[in-house]
Amino acid sequence: MTQLVELQTALPKFKQAGMKLYGISYDEPAALAEFARHHGITWPLLSDRGSKVIRRFGILNHHVTKEQIPYYGIPFPGTYIVDEEGIITEKLFSRNLAARSSPELMIDSALGEILLGGDEPTTTGGNDDIQISATFHGGGGTIKNSVVRQLIVRFELSEGLHIYDAPVPEGMVSTRIDVTGPEGVRTGDILKQPTRPLTLPGLGVELNVWEGRVDFAMPIWIDDRIAGITREHAMDEVPLTVTVHYQACDDHACRIPQQETLTLSVPVGNYVGHKLAGRLSGASASSMNTRKYLTRMVWRGLLRSPIKGLLYLKNSLTAVRNGPSGRR
Repeated sequence: MTQLVELQTALPKFKQAGMKLYGISYDEPAALAEFARHHGITWPLLSDRGSKVIRRFGILNHHVTKEQIPYYGIPFPGTYIVDEEGIITEKLFSRNLAARSSPELMIDSALGEILLGGDEPTTTGGNDDIQISATFHGGGGTIKNSVVRQLIVRFELSEGLHIYDAPVPEGMVSTRIDVTGPEGVRTGDILKQPTRPLTLPGLGVELNVWEGRVDFAMPIWIDDRIAGITREHAMDEVPLTVTVHYQACDDHACRIPQQETLTLSVPVGNYVGHKLAGRLSGASASSMNTRKYLTRMVWRGLLRSPIKGLLYLKNSLTAVRNGPSGRR
């Protein structure tokens, strides 16, 4: 839900980038229509009832079994970026089933360029000829449960300077970025720009280096330990510590290895959740009647379920209570 609402909010950015949005879901048309009406979704939401398209794309979530009614049939969440000729140019899928790509990640991937916003939390360091910044990129600078943003560490190197990718000879330091935060902060593998080869004079060793402006993008999101739907005390901000290790060299000599520590404080935004009883400290409840459509999906599942009768209903209630991940 949160991702769909965020995509709607970012619709002007997609239009400016020349991109159109389409969503495919295993939910029935009436549920999608009501969700769009309640949340002001103006781009097409397409119903893949029976998960036929999901199966053809090979993204059926095989971790969700037929007994996990009504969630059986959901896909692995992800995004395909398709060009004007219908060719898939990029696939954005996460190994974490609860993580969803942010609008900015989609746009950056399509354009091949990281477009930082002026409203995003940023901190800077470095010196006169090596400037380093850390920016929390996406969502207007807010972090939300299960929505993948990016932490962008940007180097601005003066002409003639370069930094190294791993591996490097003993005694030298390759560029490394470590991010720490409270429990519940999740990070993925850093995405790096292409390097160029450089052979060190006298050593005959070819190394990989970066020059000029260099961006390192780390996927980052939070789970329900920080912004859980029923947390009594959800965090208002998430402190992040970014530690950058690097060594800069020119064509004649290398400088002393450096360690730069940057700190960010990122506001936590509410995500959109199902309409449940009780206080929703980490989420804004959807205004639509989600219970009605969950019930319809349970009865629809009765027709194709391998189990019947009271056992089916018991398992269905357990599955709804535990969610698609299989745990509460």
